[in-house]
Amino acid sequence: MIVIADGGSTKTNWCLINEAGRKILFNTEGYNPYFSNTEYIVGSLKVGLPDHLETEKLTEVYYYGAGCSTDTNKKIVADAMQQIFPNAEINIGHDLLASCRALLGDEEGFAAILGTGTNTCLYDGKDISLNIDSLGYFLGDEGSGCYIGKRILADYMKGYMPKGLREAFYDNFALTNEDIFDNIYNKPLPNRFCASFSKFLYDFKDSYEEYTFNTVSYAFSAFFENLVIHYPNYKDYKLNVIGSVGYSFRDILSVVADKYEMGIGKIIRSPIDDLVDYHLRTSKMTK
Repeated sequence: MIVIADGGSTKTNWCLINEAGRKILFNTEGYNPYFSNTEYIVGSLKVGLPDHLETEKLTEVYYYGAGCSTDTNKKIVADAMQQIFPNAEINIGHDLLASCRALLGDEEGFAAILGTGTNTCLYDGKDISLNIDSLGYFLGDEGSGCYIGKRILADYMKGYMPKGLREAFYDNFALTNEDIFDNIYNKPLPNRFCASFSKFLYDFKDSYEEYTFNTVSYAFSAFFENLVIHYPNYKDYKLNVIGSVGYSFRDILSVVADKYEMGIGKIIRSPIDDLVDYHLRTSKMTK
């Protein structure tokens, strides 16, 4: 049996392929090794994995994760996976490579992640050929759910948010300014906390179209200005995007991309289906 996982900072999508070739989908929380250590990941998986999953029978694990771009971070995740799946061969890759395979297959092109965080690259059909570091939620991640969420929180705290939306925000979350500061500066996973509010904006986008457009287009314009336009000949590529934020606000993303003279390619929420197909073609289990 093999399992393929697409791990973001907020959620991980898993697909188990059993001996009969049946696909079994399930989710756990996300694990970014910049914020979660091995012990945390092991504890979370013990609680989050399905009870029926026979972890000792797995032979291959392919985990693509946010933050898995360095050997140190890959080891944090690999050590956790080895504890949970003791008899499996563990393979850890970056979520950006998973996005490239899902969006472009064997074709070269431009790929981006717009989810809790942001990432971008040029892909040569086999591997990532150029990546401009998005610098994470503290220094960058323009266009991400966290970036949008920080803008929403700032507008709420400063009183800039439209009155009705501000009231809806308090009705939904009952957060004071002190609560928000505590979550950002004192509690774990502040990036996930900030990113969660992008969904709130999506839920109210039809009622507050102007505020939604201004907030999200500001974030996507920053995404282009700080990342996309710095790739050589970027206008020659289509904008291919994976992630809940890019997918949910794809209409606004298309408007901003047009402003920067970049065509829209494939925009999907998750790469897991395409990754499963890829590994079914290449897995030892199917040979």
